[in-house]
Amino acid sequence: MAAHLDKFAKGQKSKKRIVLPFRSVLKWLVRLRRSPRAIAGGFALGTFIAFTPTIGFQIALVIFLATAFNLNRPAAIITVWITNVATMAPIYTFNYWVGSFLWSGPNVSEVYKTFVAITLQLVKMDIWEIKRQFSTVFTLSTEIIVPLVIGSLIVGVVASALVYLFSLSLIYTILAKRVKKQKLNDR
Repeated sequence: MAAHLDKFAKGQKSKKRIVLPFRSVLKWLVRLRRSPRAIAGGFALGTFIAFTPTIGFQIALVIFLATAFNLNRPAAIITVWITNVATMAPIYTFNYWVGSFLWSGPNVSEVYKTFVAITLQLVKMDIWEIKRQFSTVFTLSTEIIVPLVIGSLIVGVVASALVYLFSLSLIYTILAKRVKKQKLNDR
């Protein structure tokens, strides 16, 4: 039994050696701009960028903007992953549909087929081929891009406003419960 515990303890020490160097970096990332408004703003920014047709450089864009606007970068990065190769075609088709009310273009079913074809091309690419991913998305004609951008901006603004309000209220609720629990423990 003692030998088994020694092996377990040695295994735990080696895991701690691996995790410890990253623990301080993770804590630093989490503590950066950790006010409730900065975190909710990060979620909102990531949501807005996720709905724009910027696939290929969304993460770089969201890191830059979160830093520029003093928002929580991890929250922004997490929510930007709403759009990926699995969700791109339906989300961008919906955005196109919204934008087509203000700017006419091809039929929505044709646009969906175009987005599915682009998605199939993106699946074959390496994740780091950012320039090629971006150029693949922008092989679309201006008949599609204009309503897509208009719809993406509308959907992005609405979705990010809702995410901001929801996440801010959720964060304040969690913080209030934490304070209440702290007061109960102090008695």
